[in-house]
Amino acid sequence: MLHTAIRAARAAGKVIIHAANQDLKLEVSTKDHNDFVTQIDQKAESIILEIIHQAYPDHNFLGEESGEIHYSEGPYRWVIDPLDGTTNFIHKFPMVAVSIAFQIQGKTEVAVIYNPFTQDLFTAEKGRGASLNDRRIRVSNTPKMDGAFVTAMVPKGDIFSPEYESFYAALQLQCSGVRRSGACSLDLAYVASGTFDAFWTVGPKPWDIAAGALLVQEAGGMICSLDGRPEFPHHGSLLAANPKLSKELLPILKKYYRGN
Repeated sequence: MLHTAIRAARAAGKVIIHAANQDLKLEVSTKDHNDFVTQIDQKAESIILEIIHQAYPDHNFLGEESGEIHYSEGPYRWVIDPLDGTTNFIHKFPMVAVSIAFQIQGKTEVAVIYNPFTQDLFTAEKGRGASLNDRRIRVSNTPKMDGAFVTAMVPKGDIFSPEYESFYAALQLQCSGVRRSGACSLDLAYVASGTFDAFWTVGPKPWDIAAGALLVQEAGGMICSLDGRPEFPHHGSLLAANPKLSKELLPILKKYYRGN
């Protein structure tokens, strides 16, 4: 499963790099406000689907561009984001990733996240740890928000209480840095590798987090929803952090979060 996912991710990455190097004219359409898709997203997903389907013809798929694809009533499903960070890609900002997760009965067993621009390959298998370019990775040991390096969503709408904006502003002074990459899968991968100490977001889709969540868990990190429930994929929010930092951060976020 892992080797197939890696092969598919690298093949999709070649499509992305070729388009960037050739400076192809992108056909950009809008799925939602400031949520874009290009022909490169679609082509990359088609290649991933083809490679995996050839290897496992009875497995099902959930792709960002293709939606649900059913070949059998079996428990096996691949969750795919062929180009996470499409807006970055459109603006030639090389913070993009191919994200592929293999699931059994909705539980992720294999994860691959690949940045074709840096050629960084993050992988994980349930119960077998997480790696970056074949080297084992672990979450950070940063115990407090003071000096932490985090990636967090920008306040938007009324999903957080008004006080969150003040907290977010103060956070930028308290931490050593607050970033937002524009690619959820990479945010999670960098928490897994210890680059970021924590990441939180609201409204992620399954293809945004399926692979990255397993990476964090296999690297020793904690994953939950912003109200503290472990069944994070079903509750519209996500916090990923090392265990020490999550104990300090979760009560703060629960205080401001208004979601379900």
